[in-house]
Amino acid sequence: MEIREMNRKAVLVLEEWDPFTIGSEGYETQIADVIIQLGVIDHPSDLAKEIQSIYKTSFEKWIPLERCVDISYKLIALKYEAKHII
Repeated sequence: MEIREMNRKAVLVLEEWDPFTIGSEGYETQIADVIIQLGVIDHPSDLAKEIQSIYKTSFEKWIPLERCVDISYKLIALKYEAKHII
């Protein structure tokens, strides 16, 4: 899988996630920010903290870290698949 394909799949995962149940169209900026972080962060816990911060800054609502960890593991798995690590 190429990086472009990984990013496309990551966008779909994040759109499906919809943590505030506002519909996938409501997260374009946050999804773009998470994709950038996915490119530089390799550890699920670190990515989860970034995800939590990105969404908190934008929506002024707190997502429990456990929910962010769940989604970060899915995203990191896509990254590892793209890099042929798994």
